Formats: sequence, C-alpha cells, structure tokens
Amino acid sequence: MSDSKLLLSVKDLVVKFRVRGRILTAIRGISLDIMEDECIAVVGESGSGKSVFTKTFAGMLDTNGFIESGDILFADDALADTVVPMNQKARRLMSRLENKLNQYSNLEHGAPVWNQLKELESEYAAKTSLSEEEEQKLDNEIQELVFQRTELFNLKQTMDTSREKEKIHETAQKISAMDEKIRQKQKDKANLIQQRKKAAENDTAWLNAWKERKKALEAEYQTLIGQAVTEAQKARNTRLAKEIWLSIGRYGSVKQNRCARQLLKELHSAMQRGADLENDQVLNTVFDPVTFRVRYLDETPEKLHGTCVINLAKIKDPTDWTKIRGKRIATVFQDPMTSLNPIITIGKQITSVILKHQQCSELEARKRALELMMKVGIPNAEKRFDDYPFQYSGGMRQRIVIAIALSCQPKILICDEPTTALDVTIQAQILKLLKDLQKEFNYTIVFITHDLGVVANMADRVAVMYAGQIVELGTVEEVFYDPRHPYTWALLSSLPQLAQKNTELYSITGTPPSLYNKIVGDPFAPRNPYCMKIDTLKEPPMFQITQTHYAKTWLEDPRSPRVQKPEIIENIHEKLMEAYHI
Repeated sequence: MSDSKLLLSVKDLVVKFRVRGRILTAIRGISLDIMEDECIAVVGESGSGKSVFTKTFAGMLDTNGFIESGDILFADDALADTVVPMNQKARRLMSRLENKLNQYSNLEHGAPVWNQLKELESEYAAKTSLSEEEEQKLDNEIQELVFQRTELFNLKQTMDTSREKEKIHETAQKISAMDEKIRQKQKDKANLIQQRKKAAENDTAWLNAWKERKKALEAEYQTLIGQAVTEAQKARNTRLAKEIWLSIGRYGSVKQNRCARQLLKELHSAMQRGADLENDQVLNTVFDPVTFRVRYLDETPEKLHGTCVINLAKIKDPTDWTKIRGKRIATVFQDPMTSLNPIITIGKQITSVILKHQQCSELEARKRALELMMKVGIPNAEKRFDDYPFQYSGGMRQRIVIAIALSCQPKILICDEPTTALDVTIQAQILKLLKDLQKEFNYTIVFITHDLGVVANMADRVAVMYAGQIVELGTVEEVFYDPRHPYTWALLSSLPQLAQKNTELYSITGTPPSLYNKIVGDPFAPRNPYCMKIDTLKEPPMFQITQTHYAKTWLEDPRSPRVQKPEIIENIHEKLMEAYHI
C-alpha cells in the first residue's frame, strides 16, 4: 500500500442539501486519500453520509445538493493531459486575452493600497450596519420562522376539507400569526440597520476622519497604478493567455467566449488584490469558479500542450462529467433491476455505453460486450445477448450491471451496497467476481456496505463514517482487531455472530444527531457510554495511532482516562472462527 500511487484525494469536503427551506449538512469536513488498485470500504449506519460522499466523485448529487467547500483531486494522467489546436482563431483569441491582461497588470502595483481601501470600506460597513454575527443570528431566526410556517402550510394541505374544518381554520390562523412574526422580525432588522447608519452619520468626527483617509488612499492608488507594466508581467501574461485557451479549448465557440470573459474578470480581480499569479495553487483557485485550470507545458506551431489537476468538486460543465462518469469513475448500484432499462435488451445496454465512451464500430462494441458478459460469468453469452432484464435472475442482472460499469475500464469502481438485494450464496459469487476482475482490470474499489463480514473479505482499508464524518480509518486488521473509536466498538459489538446463547443481541442506543443543526462536540457523545465532559463541548481532532490508523475520539488524547474496549469484541478473531466452526 505504501508504494501505491495516490488516485483520489479528498480534502475538507463539505456537502449540503436544501430541504424544505432549511440547509442540511450531509458531509462535514471529510479528508481521505484513496490509492490505486486498493479496495476501501466505507461503513456506518444509514444516514451517516456514505452514499452522498461517493456520489460527489461522479457528480451524481441530487439537484438540491451542492458542494459548499473542499476539494476532490483526481490524479488521472490520461484525462489530465490536454492538447488544443493552434489555429488562426486560437491565435486571435490569445492575442486579445494577452492585451487585456497587460492592461490589468497596472493594478498589481497598487494592490497593497487597494486592500487598505477595502478594509476602510469594511470599517464603514461595520459602523453603519450589523456585524456578521448579528446579521447571521437575525437571518437564522427569520429562516426558522419561515420553516415553521412552511411546515404548518404543508400540514394544512393534508387536512380533509369536509371533516376537519375547525383544524383547517385553526391552522390558517397560526399561519397568519407566523406571517406577522416574520414581517415583524424583518422590520426589526431593517430598523436596527437604519439606527446604526443614523448613529454613524451623526458621529461627524469619525465620518470626516474616515473620508480624509479614503481620499488620501485613493490619490496614492491612482499614482501607483500609473506605473508601466514590467517585462516579467508581460511574459507571465503571455503564458496565462495560453493557459486560458488550454482550459476552454474543449468547449464550443459560444461557451469559449463566455468562459474567456469570466476568466478575464477573475484575473482582473486577482491582480487588483495582489494575488501571486506565479503560484500554481493560487492560479488554480482563480480559475476554479469558471473551469479547472490547464497548466501550460509546451507547444508546436499546430498545437498547445498542457496538463491539469482535475478537481471533481469544482467541475461546472455537464460535458466535462461525461468524460469522467462511466468512463473513469463507474458505479454499481444496490438494486440491479432499477439499474437496467426493462425495455432495452441486455446487449444493447452494454454496447450503448461502449459506443458512447470509446471510438469503435457497432460490430467491435458487440464483440467487446460479449467478452465482458463471459468475463462476468454469463453462460451462453451469445444466446443471452438479446434477452431482456426480466429474463435474467437477480444475480445475473447484477453481473450485467458490473459488466456495464467495467465496459470502459474505469480507474475507480464505486460499489454502493451491490449485494444487499441478493441471497447469501449469490452475494459470495458477486464479491469474488469483483475481486477477481480487479486483478485483471486494475481498478480501485470503493465499497459501501453495512455488512462487516463483507468488509473483512473484500477491503484493504476501512473508513468508518458517522454523522457525515470519518471517525476511524485504518487497515482491516487495525479496525477489526484494534478499534479505537467507541462507535466502531458499537458496530463490531452488533455483529450477530458474537451473540451468546440466552443473551440479547447488542444494539446501539439512541439515534444519530440531526444534520440540520450545528453539532457541538463529538456527534456520537449522546449515544456513547464512555462519553466524557469534553465530548459534549469540543469536537475531537483526528488522532494518529499508527502510520495507517486514525481515530477521531478524545479517548486517544494522552490526558484522557484509559478505557478498555468492550469485552464482547475482545479476541474477536477467535470468536468469529468459533461462530463459523472454522
């Protein structure tokens, strides 16, 4: 594992959903590195964020979901390598871009003073309006009232107009009262802003001093931006113009022009505030709001050549996802029947994916589809090619879903509980098939499951998720035989194979926290029998136990009392061997 190449790096990922006027934070600051050719299992209770986390890899979030912050860096050399033509149109565009950038470069000389002017404006805003904390508090109160009003309205819609007239009337009155509260709260906010503004205007000494400072800074700024652009700036702008073309050359003409304008706007803003445009990381963040940046490498008279860091969290264009989803990152879903189109033949469903992502004829696509069907264990593949999904058993349908997922030889295969809908014997066959094919196709498996037995058989590493965070990460041996987080202890204790005769099966008390609210402390604290006071006050950091093992619990702090893991999971290996009569 230590020699493996980093394939996917997730850094401080935050994913949110808009649900009935409120914001639900499903993923809360996850960081995780996934290596080539490994199998990493993601485990946890329903609602812990496993599926949402992996959906971000392929741009499959629901329409009300969005990535608020964080990065998902995909190290795919073939996809990162970029070539665009150097035709007459490209040369005209780059010349125009270079001229614009040279005009903007004067602003860099005045950047320190520009930032002082911005600070002065912030000082004025703070004096004449609400602070960020005050505004956030009032907005949250208004949003909460709006949510309660929406809930009442939805409840009213469910009532029977013929038998529940009184209830409807009472609810309508409550809605009217809630509307009045919302209006009053908005009015209070506006009045408070007006009072602050009036008080600032009456403070003539402060206002005159503020105006004098602003006038002096503006004069200094105009002097500084009058300086000539340096040769070093011009050389950099030539390279930046090429990088803009490299970054937008894959789009159609209309989108190229729109993206070029947006990138010029971002670069104008960056130069104005004095951003270091020689720094690769800074440049990446400047490009990110529009498209990912392609770094210039070299050129010939006919083409430009570059490479890029693909940040899956920043991709804006759906056409970019078509080069990644299915082709480089594929998914096997839980229910094979809903994954397949019931009115299209099996062969057609496989060949359509091959034709979409690979340059080949229909005859070649059929040949490849038959090879895949045989590899995933479909007997008489030639005869079964034109069958419909209903003519296949559940296990055979799941094999076809795997064949479709592997048809373009992806780098990452996400398996979202692929064996849940199958019986035990078929589960074992599907798991063996996935591992056998991994050796042949060299893909990385991200396996989502509730079944810890599957984890033990399939995975190299395990990430335990709870309330939208990874709370423990390590190799299978470390997580099973030396677990450190109380939640991992609870999951392992719930294994039915560990239960003794005439004893109750262990279950985790309570329910996961609401992800609508801000969570203070350790999210598992209310359900944790080993909870300490600090668990309720402060979120624990991720403690490193070994080079590969990490746990997000205060129990790993050197100052915490020593707590032994539950007796039921002591010597877990011997107990499982005994349960299975091995």
